[in-house]
Amino acid sequence: MKKGQVYEAAVERVDFPNKGIAQTGEGTVIVKNSLPGQKIMLRVSKARNGKAEGRLLEVLEKSPLETEPPCSHFGLCGGCTYLSLPYEEQLKIKEEQVRRLLEHSLAGQKEPWKWEGIQGSPEIYGYRNKMEFSFGDERKDGPLALGMHKRGSFYDVVTVKDCCIVDEDYRLILATVLDYFGSVPGYGRIPYFHKQSHEGYLRHLVVRKASRTGEILAALVTTSQNPREMQAPEGVREAEQDGQAPDRLVEGFRECLLNLEREGKLKGRFAGILHIINDSQADVVQSDHTEVLYGQDCFYEEIMGLRFKISVFSFFQTNTYGAEILYRTVREYIGDTSKDQVVYDLYSGTGTIAQIMSPAAGKVIGVEIVEEAVRAAVRNAEENGLDNCRFLAGDVLKVLDTIEEKPDLIILDPPRDGIHTKALPKIISYQVDRIIYISCKPTSLARDLEVFLEKGYMVEKAVAVDQFPWTANVETVVLLSRL
Repeated sequence: MKKGQVYEAAVERVDFPNKGIAQTGEGTVIVKNSLPGQKIMLRVSKARNGKAEGRLLEVLEKSPLETEPPCSHFGLCGGCTYLSLPYEEQLKIKEEQVRRLLEHSLAGQKEPWKWEGIQGSPEIYGYRNKMEFSFGDERKDGPLALGMHKRGSFYDVVTVKDCCIVDEDYRLILATVLDYFGSVPGYGRIPYFHKQSHEGYLRHLVVRKASRTGEILAALVTTSQNPREMQAPEGVREAEQDGQAPDRLVEGFRECLLNLEREGKLKGRFAGILHIINDSQADVVQSDHTEVLYGQDCFYEEIMGLRFKISVFSFFQTNTYGAEILYRTVREYIGDTSKDQVVYDLYSGTGTIAQIMSPAAGKVIGVEIVEEAVRAAVRNAEENGLDNCRFLAGDVLKVLDTIEEKPDLIILDPPRDGIHTKALPKIISYQVDRIIYISCKPTSLARDLEVFLEKGYMVEKAVAVDQFPWTANVETVVLLSRL
């Protein structure tokens, strides 16, 4: 096979995260965004050392498993991968992906281990408690869009007014904000931030909702640039500059949201409405300055009997009810503990797992590199009346050298890329009897498990947990014990 050649192929399976394994008459090609059972047309984009990758051109025949997707944006939006499959079939695909990776990485383990399948999400639609919508356009110089990036595109944005992984409150807020900024009286369409020129005003709309109370946080993310200056004709920009333009736009944003509440259109209520200024050139949501336009900058969420203070930037599982399944599984895998044990919660985020472990341990020490998350963990532990949790800010690789107490149990919940290659030997050197590894990327997990096996650990059991229905992502919980 050569680059540029076009083939018809049958998709046999999908490997993590969304790599369709397609068979042509001349060999195997990896094709993203294809589904098992589909017959497709592809163009080879890379062919090297007997391996080929291709780009999906057309689905010639749908898979026998496919049904009509409930979202009109499926296939155009890059958010969901499996929305045209029944949920049970999606679970089978994810379970098989994780099991296959673990079996490969554990091939050298002599002791038997138990694969416990996959646990589904209690809610499969409207389950997300946070969304970061982007401003942009669906095509160059097209109408203003607000939503998710188009599949395979870094620039184009699809307005996802029918998105089904969020509830109707999110959809209503998105439509209202888009209508407002699409044509503001006296301003017209407000320019969005262009990633190439680094000019523009509108960047993101962040919406969070408490699953228990229905309270909502909505944050408009913009640059500090003046949209009035950008719209003035060349040569008269200075004369028509209106220094109060951003303030009036932001006030209008606040009022259009509060009107939804006044008119009784929202099931929840606004805990806070915020304006965040972000002048970073990177396409990330961050704050150079935050102003509270209404209410406060946080709300409280409850999980497994504990309360957590959530702000716009707090790290918190995006599927609240799915997170309870995940944390109960972790607690079950940990088993019996004693009040004199020291537990390390490494990559602890806002300390959710540490606080869940607190009643069953003598001391829990959480380590997290994001300082804001550590501050939130400390506040949450205090509000929950937990006095045996200690949280340290810094890189796990460096912070481990500063902790005097040695662990009896270690819980790992690293970022997607897994554990740093230099931190892994330090963790293993403690020689604790049990380690719980929580992973959001099975390929990183499989790589790290091979190191644990080489250093005298074995996997006792593992289970997948579907925190993100319809997407390609899946969590895995693994119990390791020292031989």
